Amino acid sequence: MNGTITKRCGCRDPQTDKQLGAACKKLTQRTHGVWSLVQELPPREDGTRRRFRRSGYKTKTDAQTDITALAALLDIADKKSDPDGRRRLADLLETVSASGEDIPDYDETKRRFATGQSLTQHMTVAEWLDVWLAGKKALRKSGETRYEVDIRCHLKPRIGHIRLDRLTVQHLDEMFAGIAETNADIHEANVQRRAALDELKTIPWKGIENRGRRKFLKDAIDAMPPFRRITGPSTQKHVRDTLRAALNTAIARGAITFNPASYVELTPAKRPKAMVWTPERVEAWVRTGERPSAVMVWTPEQAGQFLDYLAETKHRLLPLFHLITFRGLRRGEACGVRWADYSAPSRTMTVATQLVQDGWEVIESLPKTDSGERVFSIDEYTAEVLDAHRTKQAAERCQWGRAWIESGRMFTQEDGDRIHPGWLTDQFERLVDLSGLPPIRLHDLRHVAASLMLAAGVDVKIVSETLGHSDSRITRDIYQSVMPKAAAEAAEATAAMVPRGSARLPQQRAVEQANEQDGLTSASHEGAKIIAFRPRAASA
Repeated sequence: MNGTITKRCGCRDPQTDKQLGAACKKLTQRTHGVWSLVQELPPREDGTRRRFRRSGYKTKTDAQTDITALAALLDIADKKSDPDGRRRLADLLETVSASGEDIPDYDETKRRFATGQSLTQHMTVAEWLDVWLAGKKALRKSGETRYEVDIRCHLKPRIGHIRLDRLTVQHLDEMFAGIAETNADIHEANVQRRAALDELKTIPWKGIENRGRRKFLKDAIDAMPPFRRITGPSTQKHVRDTLRAALNTAIARGAITFNPASYVELTPAKRPKAMVWTPERVEAWVRTGERPSAVMVWTPEQAGQFLDYLAETKHRLLPLFHLITFRGLRRGEACGVRWADYSAPSRTMTVATQLVQDGWEVIESLPKTDSGERVFSIDEYTAEVLDAHRTKQAAERCQWGRAWIESGRMFTQEDGDRIHPGWLTDQFERLVDLSGLPPIRLHDLRHVAASLMLAAGVDVKIVSETLGHSDSRITRDIYQSVMPKAAAEAAEATAAMVPRGSARLPQQRAVEQANEQDGLTSASHEGAKIIAFRPRAASA
């Protein structure tokens, strides 16, 4: 299957107007005409003949270089022992000849041939992302949904059309630059819509002129884009991580050799610092309505006021919020905990399941992580609260009779049905507002539990295991919000370490004043600090 090289020109016979071809006497000149090649290829599956043809070479050497490259590509498969492989390579070269593409790279073709990939079809990023996501069999529903959103909303619209093997870091830089531009447009549209709504509130209802202005402004608002969320740094990082995971799998399967997502730099996403609702911050919030941080933590006194409010109003979900406050369960874990997971004699509780919200649908699944499946101890007072709750739930079961829904959950609706996580969030926000306390999120009760344990001197490893963290560093980085009392004690202990003369002696009164802050009672047991705090329980 040796290739042939020929030289031709476009000269024509002046009498017949036919091309002279090889008869042109000027072909002996070095700059006249162009070189072309013909390479015989293995026959098609039906036995028909086929060739690789290409012309336009300026020199014979250039044509000979391509013939050598074609022969090397065909020799990737052994001529005698692998006729099917030779046919696959011939299919590739036939496609390249028809399309006019560059002759494929030898190393890349050899790698794709060895891994059994198609040589004639090239997968796009969008096609690969679909294949990758379909192959993620061990994903939880929430994880699958998150990946699907990243792919559908960001990756496919912006880079889905690019060939997988031609995706570069520059493509990804352009994608995230486009996201930043979209964020700016969303922010501007949100500001305009908010300004229009604020203006609408200032226009009186009475009067023909005012009604006309209101109608005009309402029509303008209806024509504006709705409020939308920007794609923040945390979401952008998750989008990049999704793509990086997909491309790593493509590398493992031999589809590509380079992962551009590993070399994209993004604006770092900073975790909001958890801050305590001190009296000064509460006063500023009352005056301005602004929260100092997205993550706020109640002091022990404020947590007690909230639980006292639930007790005074005899709210039936007091035991649920009590458990989150002291043991730090996640929202889905609190909704999903079953009576079978609680051992009253040993006062232990097992977190073995959770209720996850997907859209508005509720799905039961395993805890968020492997470390989320845990067993923790229940204090004596919390055990009393749960026992009283069990008695009350039994009374509700009798009251509902046959209409009672036997869900087996520890915390339920009045008819025994499971609690929807989204509904629980709405209820918590409403109760916080009614209690008059500074606002926190439902998840921030988990921060309260962590801060209480850390302030009480509980070892960070035990706190981490109670919360279900995979690493105690996560606990230290996120949840270690120092209470004012603990900070004051730390300052006094530090000052007492330096010996001073009579001009400055440590004062016991300073320590006593620190102990009186935040409504805490401090004691000591084997060198550990113990904080005693006992809110009132609702009567069964």
